[in-house]
Amino acid sequence: APAMNQAMWRDASVQANTRQLEERDFRVFGPASGSQACGDVGFGRMLEADDLAQCAADCFQRLSLTGKHVLITAGPTQENIDPVRYITNHSSGKMGFALAEAAVEAGARVTLITGPVNLPTPDRVSRIDVVSARDMLAACEAAIPCDLFIASAAVADYRPEVVAPHKLKKDPSNGDGLLLQMVRNPDILATIATRPDRPFSVGFAAETEHLLDYAARKLKDKNLDLI
Repeated sequence: APAMNQAMWRDASVQANTRQLEERDFRVFGPASGSQACGDVGFGRMLEADDLAQCAADCFQRLSLTGKHVLITAGPTQENIDPVRYITNHSSGKMGFALAEAAVEAGARVTLITGPVNLPTPDRVSRIDVVSARDMLAACEAAIPCDLFIASAAVADYRPEVVAPHKLKKDPSNGDGLLLQMVRNPDILATIATRPDRPFSVGFAAETEHLLDYAARKLKDKNLDLI
């Protein structure tokens, strides 16, 4: 990763030595153009750390998923109570986005269906943004067929039966409470994993207790290949 003054980088000897290294199968990353310590501006600036890390990772690609379509869900879903409130789960989406990036690096064609998150789309990933669990299921079904389905999204299990058309106000007749009638959301993972054309299906079990027992039950009940 060269880093030097722009005049030094342009020097014929440096250019010849760089070409010789490349002819010997050395990988040369950069340099980039930009401001330099001496005040000059031009080529010779070392690549940013994140760019160098990605370049290094690309040198060791394992293309085990070449030709495969990988479908990944990420982030939370939001279920509206009224126009300003909703029910959701804690989820940053980072797990699903990291899986999407890794799948691309392994050679896969990746579709990433994500709930509301504040994350950049990984390179070469096809991203679909959704809000509710029903939105996410519809997007998953539209993205099939796929070879591998990884359900890392934190999907709300329930949603309000009725979404209020206006913001709910404090009602003195209810005292200090508020009752919401809830209904079950569709089970996205089980729906995809039990299709006749089911892909290899991977689930997650985020539990506060009895992790192994609950994970084993989920693996069986939802017809999963991995959890």
